[in-house]
Amino acid sequence: MNSVEEFLAYSIKLEEEAVLRFDQLADAMASVGNKEVGMLFRRLAGYSRLHLSDARARAGFRNIPTIVPGSFHWPDIESPETAAIWATDPQIGRGQALEIALDAERAGLEYYTGIVESTTDPEILMLAREFAKEESQHVAELEKWVTLHAAGKPLPVDH
Repeated sequence: MNSVEEFLAYSIKLEEEAVLRFDQLADAMASVGNKEVGMLFRRLAGYSRLHLSDARARAGFRNIPTIVPGSFHWPDIESPETAAIWATDPQIGRGQALEIALDAERAGLEYYTGIVESTTDPEILMLAREFAKEESQHVAELEKWVTLHAAGKPLPVDH
């Protein structure tokens, strides 16, 4: 990361992609009647919307660079928090959905942690730490949900 503006441009794109994918997964589950998993993915899309709103608010007074699709340099093929597309399988169960979501949130956490570990810019460091902290909370919540699911207990998203 060469600037706070670049960091925010990447953060905005990461969260846009996460919202889009989790909404796609929720819609796919709704279309096949897998309401429980659809609700889980919809909840995760909501979390990503909150992060997106935060990143956009922080970018509000800055001159954020326009990075064209295909020009982002992610650690993998897609942005880190983009959940696996195979999760649109209509037969996916809650346990598999939780693992997919956990993988996506862990990738987001690893992305921001990597920036924390590599930046020398104090403002980028501060923002990356904040974003990593939020992602770590999502990872912890999903780990709790995985444990509840394994024990056969209801998840908070079931309400």
